[in-house]
Amino acid sequence: MAKTARRLVICLENSGYEASLERRKIYIALPDARAEKVGQIRIIDESGEDYLYDKNAFLEVSLPQSARRAILLAA
Repeated sequence: MAKTARRLVICLENSGYEASLERRKIYIALPDARAEKVGQIRIIDESGEDYLYDKNAFLEVSLPQSARRAILLAA
């Protein structure tokens, strides 16, 4: 998977997933066209694995390239 396909999103709501997601934290979203069609988004969560969550619980963020690179390298 190309690194450019990864998006950065902020978790707005973690109800029911408190152990897996932290509110106001930036996560990496992986491309998943089938999930998007049904209102879900694939997120690498606190376990380090990727899972599907409700797309409405996240907000995509646009950051300067240097900040984006630093976040992706730290993940």
